[in-house]
Amino acid sequence: MTRLGDVCEKIGSGATPRGGKEAYKDAGIPIIRSQNIHDWVFQPDGLAFLDDEQAESLSNVEVRSNDVLLNITGDSVARACIVPSERIPARVNQHVAIVRAGKEINPTYLLASLQSKKTMLLSLASSGATRNALTKRMIENLDIDLPSREIQDSIAQVLDSIQYKITLNNRLNDYLANLCETIASRYCNDRNSRLRDICYQVADHVDYDNANQETYVSTESLMQNKGGRQLASSLPTTGKITRYKAGDTLISNIRPYFKKIWYAPFEGTCSGDVIVFRANDPSNAPYLHACLRQDSFFDYVMQGAKGTKMPRGDKKQMMEFKVASSCSAEDLILLDSVIKQRSDNDSEITKLQKLRDTLLPKLMSGEIDVSKVDLTQLTNNHLAGRMHWSNVIRVRAIHAVHSQQSQIPAYESVPKVSHSPCRTALTLGGIAPLLSWLAVSQFTAQSFAMLVVFCQVVLCGVSSELS
Repeated sequence: MTRLGDVCEKIGSGATPRGGKEAYKDAGIPIIRSQNIHDWVFQPDGLAFLDDEQAESLSNVEVRSNDVLLNITGDSVARACIVPSERIPARVNQHVAIVRAGKEINPTYLLASLQSKKTMLLSLASSGATRNALTKRMIENLDIDLPSREIQDSIAQVLDSIQYKITLNNRLNDYLANLCETIASRYCNDRNSRLRDICYQVADHVDYDNANQETYVSTESLMQNKGGRQLASSLPTTGKITRYKAGDTLISNIRPYFKKIWYAPFEGTCSGDVIVFRANDPSNAPYLHACLRQDSFFDYVMQGAKGTKMPRGDKKQMMEFKVASSCSAEDLILLDSVIKQRSDNDSEITKLQKLRDTLLPKLMSGEIDVSKVDLTQLTNNHLAGRMHWSNVIRVRAIHAVHSQQSQIPAYESVPKVSHSPCRTALTLGGIAPLLSWLAVSQFTAQSFAMLVVFCQVVLCGVSSELS
């Protein structure tokens, strides 16, 4: 075991800029806060900025490339990620610690070590008398396994490959979301109807024990800024819940300014604080979802919201929102394709996260012996074969149609995604049995080599042009 402080170049928290929140700007040098740090992922929503003068005064807490950022206070304590290079240069505030790897430790392996020790970090953080907090000494004294740099690099390569595919999917989803809203915005000048004319709010209530972990939706499981849905952390224990169906649009009615919205690809249940919108005509469901995603809809809801600390939208007022009664048949087909691709991407992300979380303890404990695995196969010729991703190509065509009217970023900003021919035989549908196998399997060099190929070829692929 090695003391973390002995292999890190820097461990230290950030600082509050002079003037506090009043110092924040709309642009400039980013100042990263705890809300931006999630497990494995940097979340730019709500990112604040400093001017050059304020940033210079905080030069001692400058974030460098490959720095690991760790939340050290509050409810999000122990969350950690590596700051993306495009956010450099940056600073961190007092709720975030910079954990900078020294020459002996791979930055991704350092992040993996913190993730694998999260239970211990949470226990340490809760030992204080007041709120959850991690001190510099606690972090420095954390004991971690430190194999050879070669093994660290191999472990990091496996984890990076999975995270890379997750990142690609998230970026593509952002693009698809913008595209969806752009299509709907084309009909803003033809709002001849109201929301109640094209949909209704579902009131199909069932007992709480009908809730299922895989399909239950709560306000906290819906992500801010139209980020979709994650698994709920808990299930209801009393009362009634609402049943939704595939094609419904779910919106959190608590703090509508958070813009929490999700298109259901399957049926399930949700909390009473989640409103379920269902199209009168099921074929119009994609268009309804695109209308509800508009910023103008959430602004409208806030105009009628009641309550100060935790405002709730007025359900009746919502239904008076002006919309076009329908969109063209061509646009409806395109919207359906875009929304379905987003749902597929979300499902893939969930499976990849489960794969990563299953692999992590086995990699860190040495149960998976990466020293015997030839990772050069990750760039072998068998990865060179490519096949087109029809749905993404279709999205490219959509962009070509709408690019003149939209504010969507240029196509070049969309991550380049490719698939190996192996995708025709090995699909993500095989991850569930893979996870079951991982839980009980005795690993060999050969079996792990096959797993690496699966992660890289089937899940990650290699970047290529979509032409």
